Amino acid sequence: MRRNHSLTFAVAGVIALASLGAAVPVRAATGTGDTRVSVASPHAPFSGNKQNEPALAVDAAHPNVLAAGSNDEIDMEACNAGSDTTCPFTPDVGVSGLYLSFDSGHSWTQPTYTGITARGCTGVPGNADPSCTPAAGPIGTLPNYAENGLVSDGDPALAFGPRRGADGTFSWDNGSRLYYANLTSARTGAAPFKGFEAIAVSHSDDLAAAAAGSNSAWSRPVIASKQNAALFADKEQIWADNAASSPHFGNAYVCYAGFRSQSGPAQPLFVLTSRDGGDNWDQKQLTDAADNPNSANGFGRSGCTVRTDSHGTVYVFFAQFAQAASGTPGKGSLQVVTSGDGGATWGRPRFVATAYDTCSYVEASIGRCVVDGVGGARSDLSPAPSVDIANGAPTGADATDQQLLTWVDGRDGLNRERVLVSSAARGGVTWTSPRQVNPTADRGYYSAPALSPDGRNAWLVYNAFTTPFRTSAVGAGNDRQLVGVVLHAPVTGGVVGAFTAVHRGQSGDARGSSQNNLAAEFLGDYVYAVASRTTGSAVWNDTRNAVDCPAEDAYRQALHDQAVASGAQTADPEEPRGEQAMVAHAPKQALLAAPVRPAVQQDCLAGFGDSDIYGGSWPNPS
Repeated sequence: MRRNHSLTFAVAGVIALASLGAAVPVRAATGTGDTRVSVASPHAPFSGNKQNEPALAVDAAHPNVLAAGSNDEIDMEACNAGSDTTCPFTPDVGVSGLYLSFDSGHSWTQPTYTGITARGCTGVPGNADPSCTPAAGPIGTLPNYAENGLVSDGDPALAFGPRRGADGTFSWDNGSRLYYANLTSARTGAAPFKGFEAIAVSHSDDLAAAAAGSNSAWSRPVIASKQNAALFADKEQIWADNAASSPHFGNAYVCYAGFRSQSGPAQPLFVLTSRDGGDNWDQKQLTDAADNPNSANGFGRSGCTVRTDSHGTVYVFFAQFAQAASGTPGKGSLQVVTSGDGGATWGRPRFVATAYDTCSYVEASIGRCVVDGVGGARSDLSPAPSVDIANGAPTGADATDQQLLTWVDGRDGLNRERVLVSSAARGGVTWTSPRQVNPTADRGYYSAPALSPDGRNAWLVYNAFTTPFRTSAVGAGNDRQLVGVVLHAPVTGGVVGAFTAVHRGQSGDARGSSQNNLAAEFLGDYVYAVASRTTGSAVWNDTRNAVDCPAEDAYRQALHDQAVASGAQTADPEEPRGEQAMVAHAPKQALLAAPVRPAVQQDCLAGFGDSDIYGGSWPNPS
């Protein structure tokens, strides 16, 4: 989520937890073939109703157990608190949401913990009420951050692995451990680490207690990234070596992009390795530190993902972004770095596939690539690779170690964004030619794959826009319909067959989503999928419950028109400091005619900003 910088870049039921020995209340599925994962999210007000960037993990030893995360603003203040035209990220309030399922993702619960919250800051119409002061109370996000001088800042990443026994060895017989990695910043007045943003990892060994809202079910967060005063860690992913056949079984790995300054050119890729269940982490640098705009490999790297095969080889995939003229898709590449000794040493990056970003249009008011229309949602990480490996977890005995890769590609230009897939046999040396799996009416936004541990079934989830790029934000004919789609393909003899749709969610107008400063839509950067031997599960961003606000549409259009007329280059206003940066760098003539922001709770219907995480699980069709 990167909240603290200015980079431009229903029926309740009870499910018996047979394997965990407890019972937990959950919400039942919607009956539409999918279910809302962010079950505690209110319909209003904004921004407590805002969730995005979902992540998903499956416990290989108990495949009915799933854990999901998102950027969840359930604990944020309402827009009416303080000034009615501001909807800020409340200082010291976390946004790393957690959701647990014990029936393979058919229903979910969101625990309530205690921490620092702004839920009580509801305010009243008008600007006379005081600004919000967060206080101790109920939270719907990760616990134990405030107590350690930290704030959970989203970009969730989750993984299950085996627990470590008293003898120091990992075994599924010891139980399962859920790791949760996310960005973290310092709480006001605290200095728990150097730099702007760090990677923190916490874990839980007792999901029954975690689901019941026990803070003590979670460890304290550990700062895993090696920080310095100039570092901004970002876009992390986590994985635990979960196949007992691996000589490095139980190791946990985190990859992330390390921005050496908030706007500087140094942006190496790092990987962190823990060999003791997440208490301690080693760090290795995988790529060159400096970005080279003139290099054939492009100008920067991000969007990593990490996996292991049944032999313990670690694979870190990432996108090497291209340098291109504004409004022109850049020809970059997807690359991989591997380690055969449990993260002790790493090879050099090697090429996997050519990938074009979807930057056919740069929204002037936010300085970011968008694909849905004026005032749209950013799409910067669309070509980032998402990968899965059929490693035979939990034992590794039936592994094929096949690899499946997907990304969204913009090589054909605006309104023709493709969801592409490629696969490789064990070792990932030779990859098949990329093929498109989305119908042309679906304009790909983000995608993610999953392979069953035995390599017999392939799953893929993607978000897509079903409407063409809109040149205006205003009016009934300028809606931007977003949909979540789940595909399945059989895998025979290492050959991935044709993908067919097993589910298509309800669409919704993405204009009903929003950045916190209201300047544009916001949907985040990820979707996610996992698979067991019998089931595929997925989560995606969803706007079916979001309500469009004409006053907001007009405001975003005015911001766009102002930026185009003035030539202003702005910072990303999703960031809390983004608006200040925009004011500081915009030409004077732009400031003189600054559009007036609506008072959201008075000028918009309830439900504006209500973006959700939806998901579901489906049996293997074969």
